[in-house]
Amino acid sequence: MSKFLINGGKKLFGDLQITAAKNAYLPILAACVLCEDKITLHNYPYYSDTESMCKILSSLGALISCENGDLTVDASSLFSWGIKSELASQVRSSIFMLGALLGRFKKARVAYPGGCEIGARPIDIHLAGFRKLGVVVEEKHGFIQCDASNMHSGKILLEFPSVGATESLMMASVLTNGVTHILNAAKEPEIVDLQNFLVKMGAKIWGAGTGEIIVEGVKKLKGCDYDPIKDRIIAGTYLIATAMCGGDVTLYGVKPDHLGALIDKLDKTACNIEAKSDKIRVKASGKPIALGKIETSVYPGLPTDLQAQILALSTISEGSSMICENVFESRFKHVPELVKMGADVHVKDRVAFVRGVKKLYGASVTGMELRGTASLILAGLVAEGYTTVSGAKHIDRGYASIEKELSLIGADIKRVED
Repeated sequence: MSKFLINGGKKLFGDLQITAAKNAYLPILAACVLCEDKITLHNYPYYSDTESMCKILSSLGALISCENGDLTVDASSLFSWGIKSELASQVRSSIFMLGALLGRFKKARVAYPGGCEIGARPIDIHLAGFRKLGVVVEEKHGFIQCDASNMHSGKILLEFPSVGATESLMMASVLTNGVTHILNAAKEPEIVDLQNFLVKMGAKIWGAGTGEIIVEGVKKLKGCDYDPIKDRIIAGTYLIATAMCGGDVTLYGVKPDHLGALIDKLDKTACNIEAKSDKIRVKASGKPIALGKIETSVYPGLPTDLQAQILALSTISEGSSMICENVFESRFKHVPELVKMGADVHVKDRVAFVRGVKKLYGASVTGMELRGTASLILAGLVAEGYTTVSGAKHIDRGYASIEKELSLIGADIKRVED
């Protein structure tokens, strides 16, 4: 088991190229199932979640190779439409495969997906959407089995703008006759990226990024080359790290529009942010100013995936903050660990009340999920003395060698083995 050893108190300076987005790459990998030609995806990110998705594709019969950062997927010889439970349990995004397999085979058998324990993430919205398209769904013995032999186009109103359900229904519809409307669709940039990828393969889809997505079914998709978008959550994490530690850091590759809600918040602290094209520069000096009331919400609101990092920032900010988690009900597991470092945080239901302290102190802490572990690393970067953060397996799900990237901009952090 790996952990991180951090000597805090170092300011951050330099440039970083942001890697491809985990939450864009995963549905795009699933969508490769829909095409029987070779597909090349550029700038492959070595996250454990993307590696797990590649294992799932391989188990179905896809041929996968990676060379010089280009991942080639050949799904022409798929021989299976079922995903084993031991593979599905490794990554939440295995549920995307349900829509892709239905589109390709008109049937699918998928074990319930795993992933971080951050609260209830029911797949009922996915399944209700499939049923609207005529799919027969059975849930038993820990598996979801679907028969889409009579699948048809239709109009689906999502009860909540679920990212995963929106993407699953897009994939299920691209090879289905007729026109399908997905209403109350999620608007995240990763959904726009999936649409762009599917369109490049020959799909007919409009509306991603709005509340209504329209899919006109086609008979076949063709192979293509594609470069998925960069990871806005990684970029946001490094912006917050700089705000906490002070310094001058420029991030390349990510679109500032994708982080509008965060940039707006950080502008109100002691940061100076310059954002243009695909570059964001943050300069920070002095103690950050508390942000007051902060609420997570669906895009274009503040992402729940940045809540833990913002909470870490709030612990050393001047003043008090109230952080409302409106998406997941169990996303404050990092709080007791921050308290070990001297943070003044109290949680009631889905609200964290944070009073900024003069400084944090190094301690041995444990991350329990992806973003919470990131928050503990950020706290360690600014704390006095040494911090050890256990639970590296969680951070590896969505950050490729975070210790190397932070070291490039001046952090004193290294990975050690227990």
